Amino acid sequence: MSKKVETSCDGCVHYNAADLKKLGVDVTDVDYVVALAGNPNTGKSTVFNALTGLRQHTGNWPGKTVTRAEGGYSFADKKYKLVDLPGTYSLLSTSQDEEIARNFILFGKPDVTVIVVDAGRLERNLNLVLQILEITDRAVLCLNLMDEAERHHITIDERSLARDLGIPVVPTSARFSKGIPELIQTIHEVATGEIKCKPHRIKNVPKHIDKAVKILSKKIEIQYPEIPNSRWLAFRLLDGDERVIEALETGEFI
Repeated sequence: MSKKVETSCDGCVHYNAADLKKLGVDVTDVDYVVALAGNPNTGKSTVFNALTGLRQHTGNWPGKTVTRAEGGYSFADKKYKLVDLPGTYSLLSTSQDEEIARNFILFGKPDVTVIVVDAGRLERNLNLVLQILEITDRAVLCLNLMDEAERHHITIDERSLARDLGIPVVPTSARFSKGIPELIQTIHEVATGEIKCKPHRIKNVPKHIDKAVKILSKKIEIQYPEIPNSRWLAFRLLDGDERVIEALETGEFI
C-alpha cells in the first residue's frame, strides 16, 4: 500500500463534515459505486445507514428474494452509490447470498469494495476478506465494532494488518459514528486513485496448478484485456465453477 491514511497532517486533504451530504435513495448520475460486503452480524447495515442516512432496506435483487439496499452520499464534489451486499461467510457461490455478493463484486465492478469485519472476531472474518482480495484490487477494510473489542480487552495492530493485507484499514464503531469520517475519506482516496492498493494474493500454489492458472489467465486476458481479475477467474475455471464458465461464454465481463 503506497499511502497510510492520516486524519491530520500538513498538506493533506482533510475530511470536512460540510463536504458530506447523505443522499438517501438518490443514486442517480453517480461518479463512483461502492460495494459493502461482510459476514453477518458485523454491523454492516449500521455502516450503510451512517453513510447514506437510510434506516431501512427496500427492494430485492433482480429475480431474487434476497433483500437489496442502495443509497447514496456525496463527498468532495463526488457522488457515491453504496450497494449493501448480502451478509455472507464465503464467495464460493454455494448459496444465493454468496452468489449475489460475488457476482456484484466480479461483474458489477464496483470502484471500491468496503469489507466490514467484527474487530472482536477478526480471525473468523478473514476468510471472506482474503477471498474478496483475490477478486478486486480496490478495497478498504472497515474494522467495525471496535467498542466491543476494546470492552473485551482485544487490541489490533492496524498498521501491521494494513501492511499484511495490502489495503487501508479503518477502525470504526459505526453505531456511535466513530471512524466514519475516516472511512469516508479513505473510500474517496481509493476511488480517486490517491491510495493504490496492493492486496494480498495466494502465493503457495502447487506448481502444476500454478502453471495451469497462468495459461488460463493469459487466455482470459487476451479475450478480455480490461479484466482485472483473470487469475481468480482461472482458479474458478479449474474448480469447475459453472457461473464463471457461463459468464465467459456469454461475454458478461464486457
